[in-house]
Amino acid sequence: MDLYTELGVTPVINAAGTLTSLGGSLMEREVLEAMAAAGRSFVEMDQLHQAAGRRIAGLVGVPAAHVCDGAAAGIALMAAACMTGTDREAIRRLPDTTGLRDVFVVQTSHANPFDQSLRVAGGRFLRIEPDAELLRQAVVRPDVAGVFFTHAWFCMGPSLELAQVARIAHEAGVPVIVDAAAEVPPLENLARFVNEGADLVTFSGGKAIGGPQASGFIVGRPDLVEACRLNDCPNMGIGRPMKVGKEEIAGLVTAVERYVARDHAADMALWDARVAEIIAAVADLPAVRAWRQLPYGVGQQIPHAAVTWDVAAVGADHQEVVRRLMAGDPKIAVQHVSPESYDWSTFTEPELRVHPHTLQEGEVAVVARRLREVLGG
Repeated sequence: MDLYTELGVTPVINAAGTLTSLGGSLMEREVLEAMAAAGRSFVEMDQLHQAAGRRIAGLVGVPAAHVCDGAAAGIALMAAACMTGTDREAIRRLPDTTGLRDVFVVQTSHANPFDQSLRVAGGRFLRIEPDAELLRQAVVRPDVAGVFFTHAWFCMGPSLELAQVARIAHEAGVPVIVDAAAEVPPLENLARFVNEGADLVTFSGGKAIGGPQASGFIVGRPDLVEACRLNDCPNMGIGRPMKVGKEEIAGLVTAVERYVARDHAADMALWDARVAEIIAAVADLPAVRAWRQLPYGVGQQIPHAAVTWDVAAVGADHQEVVRRLMAGDPKIAVQHVSPESYDWSTFTEPELRVHPHTLQEGEVAVVARRLREVLGG
């Protein structure tokens, strides 16, 4: 941490989860060693991309894969692939979509700020309510390039299931692309969405998988995965500024290898013990309510402690408690979920979430003690 000290940057105890704003996740020694080793040689990047894609596809059990610069870059590349295929002239033109199909059908409950990544590639959205007949009418439009589907804890509104969406889209010859950035664990989700009919799915490498933050990968149909690769760096396409380096590719491959082989039951037991410690620390405070909670949906199934309270009794609202935790020594980050902070979702009441999987050895006791002090003071 000497560099942080030299720069005047203070490290944070992260109880907020694998948020991009806090640096994603921490990498294990083997991942860092793989990155360091990759940095000691030159390599043909096209060859490395193709080899890494084959390795990841084999590890997770999908037809094809491509390493990209995070899941947001993956969204842009998936959209580009649907619009251009492997047509290199069209690839060079994006985000100019003249003459190309460029509309992506999306259910209203899936609209969120990460949509911007698709628009960066030149795509446009056609939003529909979650209704099968409306979807059938939409996908036959001549300007539709694909259907965009989001699996995320904050997409809590009504939604058609992915398998049904895929059946309807495929009847019209339209591909389905899925943003599943944080949708592991469980491990099985790395192949699940492809098995349910998705043509392309993107995951973050720098969240639960434990790879470099500037990494992610796309899995799915081989021809469309190849189109993603051709739209990506080092080729002159929309992904050229979304460069993932040889070091990140090596680190991600190693992280995926290790994630597939992890003892996931042991991880869950550790996380549950940490959540229980947080809840116990505030359980006897009269105005405070804390409980074990799993994220909404089918992915990122890591338990966390959800905490809320009577603001008048505590004398501080949720935002103020977040501020006090970050103003302390050490600085502690927790996740604040509120109707204002997630205004595109369906939250009605604010809560703090204390996540166990980004805490290091000994940190849960520090977080529990400080949370009790702030809420009990």
